[in-house]
Amino acid sequence: MMPAKKRVVFLLLFVGLPIAIAADWPQLLGPQRNGVSTEKGLRQSWNEKGPPVVWQKEVGEGFSAPVVVGDRLVLFHRVGDEEIVSCFSATNGEEFWKHRDATKYRDALGKGDGPRSTPSIAGERVYTLGPSGRLLCLKLADGEKVWQRELLKDYNVPRSYFGVGTSPILEGGRVLVNVGARGAGVVAFDKDDGKEVWKTTDDGASYSSPVAADIDGVRHVLFFTRLGILSLDPANGNVRFSKRWRSRMDASVNAATPVVVRDLAFFSSCYDTGAIVIRAKKDGLEELWSNDRTLTCHFSTPVYHDGCLYGFDGRQEGGTEMRCVDLKSGKVHWKKEGFGCGSMIRTENHLLVLSEGGELASVECNREKYVEKARAAVLTGPCRAHMALSNGRLYARDNHKLVCWNLKK
Repeated sequence: MMPAKKRVVFLLLFVGLPIAIAADWPQLLGPQRNGVSTEKGLRQSWNEKGPPVVWQKEVGEGFSAPVVVGDRLVLFHRVGDEEIVSCFSATNGEEFWKHRDATKYRDALGKGDGPRSTPSIAGERVYTLGPSGRLLCLKLADGEKVWQRELLKDYNVPRSYFGVGTSPILEGGRVLVNVGARGAGVVAFDKDDGKEVWKTTDDGASYSSPVAADIDGVRHVLFFTRLGILSLDPANGNVRFSKRWRSRMDASVNAATPVVVRDLAFFSSCYDTGAIVIRAKKDGLEELWSNDRTLTCHFSTPVYHDGCLYGFDGRQEGGTEMRCVDLKSGKVHWKKEGFGCGSMIRTENHLLVLSEGGELASVECNREKYVEKARAAVLTGPCRAHMALSNGRLYARDNHKLVCWNLKK
């Protein structure tokens, strides 16, 4: 009889699917949707060429971030008139499979025709949401389509500025999406067959993505919709609390993802709106502070460490600064120009920062001053997709290539 250990290995090889591990990066902003990695002992400095490149591949356009589970990396991008979901080996870049769908989407303002929403991997399934509202479920093993919904048509959603850009969240066996229609501001779909489970509110769709958290003894899913702050019970869609937080200017968007630290939640928008920190409760909220001077985030999401938020203040069109801000008081500890609206990942007490122009920097989490350990030009801007970090490998993309770097010492 085959030994138990060998039987396990055999079954894994037969199934051909990865096992979820702590180092996975299965969705936007990582395991907890907060831009924080639990990996330790990674490289914190490099020369002018950047960290060692493991592999790189030509890819299509888009601002959708890579996601990783085990040895499978999934990327959503556009080549010509096709939206493509590609699955590569996270180790060497070998292509496992590719799913193609024809698309006629054209950005009305010329801001790019590729996907903005980042895929989510849950179990043996991959979920993507295209700029024209196609919600797609594929098998992680081979890319076979499981189900599909056309959200803009199904719910008669009003036209937005840059197409659909929110990234769905998997919660309690359901796919939750800020759809943005009357009576269907947020909709929950069964993850296995795509059927509607519940729908709620009239909140328009934003470009922010929801986060889930246990607060005051109950489960919340926090959305930053076009209208503002919204907390829902993921089981039934009941509203736990809401607060209007958006610009008076119609030509504006809410785009940064909420940052939740225990019972505090940070929301931020540009267009003369600014940031707000609330203390969330089971069925209500308390405002700690709000202003348009501290950390006004256009679309990049800050990360938290030891009482401070590190993020990018200002609109993408110019005048942005990286800032370190006290979460509870809103005090600005320091400012640093030169990143644009970049993205970042925290590892232990360091930040991996990718500038909008394609420079990769290593920065200390230091509330007293800005301390840079390394910087290198690695990609071609604009870089607006978030990075991914899994098993000591950092992944980032521009509109031409996807690169994997080794951060193991």
